[in-house]
Amino acid sequence: MVSHLPTSQPSTAKSTQRPTTSTLRPTTSTSNNVEEIVVLIWKWPWGTQTPLDKCPEYGILGCKLTSDRRLYNVSNAVIIHHADIMHSKNALPQDPKPYSQRWIWWNLEPPRIIHNLKMLDNLFNMTMTFRIDSDIFTPYGQMEPLKQRLENFTIPPKSKLVSWVVSKWYPGAPRIAYYEEFKKHISIDVYGARHKKLSSGDFHATISQYKFYLAFENSVYKDYITEKLWSNAFGTWAVPVVLGTSRENYERFLPGDAFIHVNDFPSPKELAAYLLELDKDDEKYRKYFNWRHQYRVLPHKGYSHSYCKACKVIRENPVYQVIHSVDKWFLQDV
Repeated sequence: MVSHLPTSQPSTAKSTQRPTTSTLRPTTSTSNNVEEIVVLIWKWPWGTQTPLDKCPEYGILGCKLTSDRRLYNVSNAVIIHHADIMHSKNALPQDPKPYSQRWIWWNLEPPRIIHNLKMLDNLFNMTMTFRIDSDIFTPYGQMEPLKQRLENFTIPPKSKLVSWVVSKWYPGAPRIAYYEEFKKHISIDVYGARHKKLSSGDFHATISQYKFYLAFENSVYKDYITEKLWSNAFGTWAVPVVLGTSRENYERFLPGDAFIHVNDFPSPKELAAYLLELDKDDEKYRKYFNWRHQYRVLPHKGYSHSYCKACKVIRENPVYQVIHSVDKWFLQDV
């Protein structure tokens, strides 16, 4: 059905169609003699508008980002956010696709949240998701090695034990079921719509008081590691207790001693006992911060950075491709 492609992040459900090395159609030239690439944001994701002039700040030149659909026919690429078009094919561009224009399938959600992938057969040319094998890899966060070892750092004072901020509460969901058993053995402060109120302004000051944070994902899916870990836990210097994809998958993106995985324990009871043990053993607890001597966390830079990154990848990957089935690619590991 498909073959591997000569892209920087080859994916396994795509095949090359109309290969060419002249797919980039410059509209103008910049002052740096870099051919300008026009990228159209078809629809603001969930209505969230972001600045479109930030690419030079990220060191990415020669990119014109626009949300003006009148530029559709001169755009080198169109970024289409799946959640905003998944209910109707009529939400996609209806005009004929200009020759060599790339449609980029952009998705931020796991399979259980999105629908109607089969209607996208043979329409898209690139993927932009949190999966590392996407053409344009846009994770919720990343770690990068420090250029020089950080010898000293200060862990914020910790006076409380375990916290969890949860917005979507679906009784019977795996993370809720785990929590219901877990709370029988350890005290957990839960914040969110159905629990304690916590404003965004108070988030950091409040959660940084806790030793542990429950980074429980709403779905178990390859590479789906969200702000629950990168921002909520690491951003507040809480040790993340993760529930989601496998430990092996997490360790593709961060050191194994930077987090605690629920699957490391036979049951929630044993996990609770371990956290209580760490609470009493400061030296053992601090070992979960050793990675900070060598790495730093890079939180998600926002949608503007994702758009600019797409432009950069388009320039670096001139081979045109057609994704025969987004559905098969995205659901292959489900």
